[in-house]
Amino acid sequence: MTTQNNDLTNLPNIGRTLAEKLKMVGISTPGDLLTIGSENAMVKIKTIDKEACINMLFALEGAIQGIRWHNLEKSKKLQLTEFYNRLK
Repeated sequence: MTTQNNDLTNLPNIGRTLAEKLKMVGISTPGDLLTIGSENAMVKIKTIDKEACINMLFALEGAIQGIRWHNLEKSKKLQLTEFYNRLK
């Protein structure tokens, strides 16, 4: 993987702000995000950003799947919503 492909912002849904938050919690590459998963990444982000919203969780999952978060399957969104609600 080249340095350019190793940039989190090359993933769908991951802009500079979210990439910085991921790096702050030790997730520096797309491979790191894939390994840890969206739910665990969200748990880590919540430690530094108590206001992190459900759309961020959807964005993380979409990035892992390589799609815009709006296109996540309804069943996956429901599963993630239930997880997010338990985080509160």
